[in-house]
Amino acid sequence: MSQQTVAIIGAAGKMGERISRMLVDDAEYTLLHVEAGEKGLAALAARGLPAVPIEDAARTADIVVLAVPDTLVGPITREIVPDLKSGAMVICLDPAAPYAGELAERTDVTYFLTHPTHPPLFQEFESLEAQRDHWGFGTAKQSIVSALIQGPEEDYARGEAIASRMFRPIMRSHRCSLEQMAILEPALSELVPLSCIDTMREGMREAVRRGVPEEAARDFLLGHINVELAIWFGAIDWEVSAGAKLMVQEAQRKLLRDDWKKVFEPESIKESVETIVAGGGKPLND
Repeated sequence: MSQQTVAIIGAAGKMGERISRMLVDDAEYTLLHVEAGEKGLAALAARGLPAVPIEDAARTADIVVLAVPDTLVGPITREIVPDLKSGAMVICLDPAAPYAGELAERTDVTYFLTHPTHPPLFQEFESLEAQRDHWGFGTAKQSIVSALIQGPEEDYARGEAIASRMFRPIMRSHRCSLEQMAILEPALSELVPLSCIDTMREGMREAVRRGVPEEAARDFLLGHINVELAIWFGAIDWEVSAGAKLMVQEAQRKLLRDDWKKVFEPESIKESVETIVAGGGKPLND
């Protein structure tokens, strides 16, 4: 395939800058950096990158990457999609807006969705820098999950190829449907763990309130979280005692509602993503 022109909308943001950095020296892609507002334009200028007007980028690009907040995905696609070349690809980085039906309609444009998993806890890091790369900004290995929302089947490989470069170094590449990706985020990766994590932090604060030194409580909790996650997810060959398992079952009845798994039901996920795209915030800002 010949060199493709990629427009990064939101090129001065954290994700846009990361994607630009990964693709700028890639011989397969020519980049167009799109930004709005003085702050974004100044950030591009500081990196020596010319800003391209969004309307020019839309008419020129073979691939458009939407590195923008969920609230802007719908309005931006409605602005640019009518001007795209037939066969152009629009890449979304989060399932919220696509799942909420926010994407502009046009049958001869491909919509591709991809999202990094972020570096997993239990891997062998090659350096201290990689170990501290919690988000997956180019040092630690991570996987990607992608979906072809709309377009010819051969476009999946095209989208996966650029996604693998955007989020490298890559461990694995997974293919899911849009509906499955909405289960992964926000339900599985944000709503469930963040609720539990927030409860754990509140538990630590309660221990401190009851007289435990704060540093002791923090060290004790974070150390136990590390080994307990390793046990529960099979990273180490270890079993907790039958008594501990029984204690967990009893504690869950106090800490969790019996119907908590309803967060995975389609109507619950739909409600969550509609809140996100309406500007109601998002549990984790990727």
